[in-house]
Amino acid sequence: MKPGDTLVVEARDLDALLDALRERGHTLLGPTRRDGAIVLGEIGGASDLPAGWGDEQDAGRYRLRRRTDGALFGYAVGPHAWKRYLHPPAVVRWRARRDDGGFVAEPDTVPPPRYAFVGVRPCELAAILVQDRVFLGGPFVDPAYRSRRESAFVVAVSCGSPGGTCFCASMGTGPKAGPGFDLSMTEVIDGRHDFVVEVGTERGAEVAAGVPHRPAEAADLYAARAALAAAEGSMGRSLDTAGLKEALYRRYEDPRWDEVAKRCLACSNCTMVCPTCFCATVEDETDLVGAATERRRIWDSCFSQEFSYIHGGSVRTSGGARYRQWITHKLATWHDQFGVSGCVGCGRCITWCPVGIDITAEARAVTPGEGQGGRP
Repeated sequence: MKPGDTLVVEARDLDALLDALRERGHTLLGPTRRDGAIVLGEIGGASDLPAGWGDEQDAGRYRLRRRTDGALFGYAVGPHAWKRYLHPPAVVRWRARRDDGGFVAEPDTVPPPRYAFVGVRPCELAAILVQDRVFLGGPFVDPAYRSRRESAFVVAVSCGSPGGTCFCASMGTGPKAGPGFDLSMTEVIDGRHDFVVEVGTERGAEVAAGVPHRPAEAADLYAARAALAAAEGSMGRSLDTAGLKEALYRRYEDPRWDEVAKRCLACSNCTMVCPTCFCATVEDETDLVGAATERRRIWDSCFSQEFSYIHGGSVRTSGGARYRQWITHKLATWHDQFGVSGCVGCGRCITWCPVGIDITAEARAVTPGEGQGGRP
C-alpha cells in the first residue's frame, strides 16, 4: 500500500483503524455529542461518535436533529475547531523561580501530546494548513505549535451534509478533502455503510495496511463522487471572491461598517470559533510571596478594545472599526500576509454570532456592484 491508493473500509471495521492509531501512541480526538452540540473531545472508539445525528444551522442558530440513517459523520462543523489542540487557548511560555537572590528559568519538560484527529472536515483541514503558514511558514517558528503539529495524525472526512451556513465550495476548501491528511474518508450509505478511504502519506499507508479493507472499485469511487457532488450543490451560503480584496480596500471608510456595528456585540464569538484566527496576548502571574512566576500566552480577539491598545490609547475604539478590521483581515490583508484567504467557508462565525451577522452578506453589502465579480 502507498500514498494515492484508494480502499474501502466497512463501518464495522472503523474501530480497527482507531485501535491501530491508539496502539501507535496517539490520543484519539473526534466528534462526540455533548451539551446539545457536536463537539470535539477524547474518544475511546466508534461508539463515541455521533451516530445518527445531524444538525441544523443558520445565522445565530444551531440545533441537533435525528437522522434517518446511522451516519457517523452526518453533520456539519460544530463550535470547536481543531486549532484548540494545535494552538491551545492557553500555553505556558516560561516559568521561573527565585534562587539565591535571582531567578532561574525552569524548562518545560512535559512532552508534546501525540494526537490523532478523527473526522477533520475539508474546510478544517484547509484551516490547519493556513495556521501552518502562520506558525511554521515565516522566519519565526512557534515551537509549541510545531511540536503538536508534527506528531498529529490526521484522518479527514469529506463533507456529505453541509450546514445552512457552509460555503466551503465558494472558497475552494471542500467538500472533498484537499492536501494535508494522512487518511481521508468519504462515508457512503446506500444499502451498505462503508468508507471510501484515500491514503495520503506513508504513515497513513502503514496504518491502513493493518485494517480490514478491500481495494476500491469503480462503483465505490462513483458512489463517493456522487455524495460529494450532492454536498457541493447543497451549500447554505456562497461568496464570490473575485475582486473582493481590492473592493474591501476601496471601501475602507464605507458607512456600512457603522451599520453592522449597531448589531455587533463585540463578544468575540466569531474569532473564538474561527478555525484560523490566531490572535493572542500574554499575561504574567506571580505567586503571593514572589518566589515563582510564569508567563502564559492566551487567546485574544481583535474585537476587544484593549487588543489594539498602544501608548496613548486604543487604535480601534469603535465597533465598526473592529468589525472592519476582522472582515478585511480575513478576506483581504490575509492574502498579502500569508498568500491565502483567512476564511475557509466553514460558516461557524455566522452560526455562533448571537445576533446572526453573516460574513457573506456583509461582504456583499459593503461592496455593492463590485467585489462580487463586478466593477466599481
